[in-house]
Amino acid sequence: MNRNKSDALFKEAQLLMPGGVNSPVRAFKNVNSKPVFFKSANGPYLIDEDENQYIDFIGSWGPMILGHSNPIIVKAINEQLKNGTSFGAPTKLENQMASLIKESFRSIERIRMVNSGTEATMSCIRLARGYTNRNTIIKFDGCYHGHVDSLLVKAGSGVSTFGLPDSPGIPEDLAKFTISIPYNDTEAFFKTFDEVKDDLAAVIVEPIAGNMGFIKGHTEFLNVLREKTHQNNSVLIFDEVMSGFRVNLGGAQSMYNIQPDLTALGKIIGGGLPVGAFGGNADIMKCLAPEGPVYQAGTLSGNPLAMSAGIALISELQKTNPYEQLELTIQNFLNAISKSLETNGIDFAYNASGGMFGFFFSKKLPENFEDVCATDSKIFQKFFIKSLSKGIYFAPSKFEAGFLSTTHVDEVMQSASQKVLDAIEEL
Repeated sequence: MNRNKSDALFKEAQLLMPGGVNSPVRAFKNVNSKPVFFKSANGPYLIDEDENQYIDFIGSWGPMILGHSNPIIVKAINEQLKNGTSFGAPTKLENQMASLIKESFRSIERIRMVNSGTEATMSCIRLARGYTNRNTIIKFDGCYHGHVDSLLVKAGSGVSTFGLPDSPGIPEDLAKFTISIPYNDTEAFFKTFDEVKDDLAAVIVEPIAGNMGFIKGHTEFLNVLREKTHQNNSVLIFDEVMSGFRVNLGGAQSMYNIQPDLTALGKIIGGGLPVGAFGGNADIMKCLAPEGPVYQAGTLSGNPLAMSAGIALISELQKTNPYEQLELTIQNFLNAISKSLETNGIDFAYNASGGMFGFFFSKKLPENFEDVCATDSKIFQKFFIKSLSKGIYFAPSKFEAGFLSTTHVDEVMQSASQKVLDAIEEL
């Protein structure tokens, strides 16, 4: 597959941007390759600058659950374009979006729109500290909550990919208030909780982790977090930037039947446009300005283009509820890959919920960040490169989850399966 134009663009980009990219994982360093530059997308397909076509299993890292260039979303954006792109003032669209989210997430009584998942988690942390008048945060190894100073400690995703120090550029006096412990380790949590409970403002967790691959939180583990934070008057924050509206209409919290105090949501609620939100318990949310003393603001928050796209997407999800079919589709796909790899003597483990999935080159499914690090990186790299050469676009890191859309219909998946099986034969 010829990618001369992508290679030339990347060479140019390296003179213009750090590493030639605007988000580290895009650089393809973890797979010892060069990034692909895309120019268009439709349904389950991406087209690069060299006119190569790929079946996309990333979906812009989650929001393209209805496929790229979905006509319903495109129409909503075009209609709003005629009326204006940004007002810096309230709109009816913000009310509609807030109502739709509240219908799906029982734990969200009040909500605030922001511009990214990072901004959402950052605001949750500030609000939790302001509400409790405490400082300490507990997070979990491999859970990435955005590039927030207070949370970029033993994070997953891009940080793990490049093996960076825990918190470069972050003052020790700030980092010391963040404690990171192993994911799915109830005993480690009990021990740490007892040590810091008097100053514990919040526990933040991905109930389904998507930044150390795809790992489900154990039910017992998540229930313990809920029980202990409630007893301690600490705030439980579910980071559902990746899992929200991806695994279920009500997110992972609906699957586990656990109501956190605050929830962070990300780009899917904007139909792929830059957006985020956080919300939860009304008494906690009332601490936000202008109602309370905890300050948070954003000129583009509640942007009408993003709200229009998000309203169209969430409304369609509520009508169609595609999650059971998405999970069945990706499970069948991964099962076919597993059988082929087993025949070739290669260990493979996988899991999925709704339209979110992950796979690892290991005998058993990892349960935490340490387990993921121990999986076979060399085989992953070879598998990724071979699959890419066949026109399959997986996440370029074993520390990233994958995503499926409703446009990955049987015909598309049959083609994808054959391409991956061909790639396996060449490993």
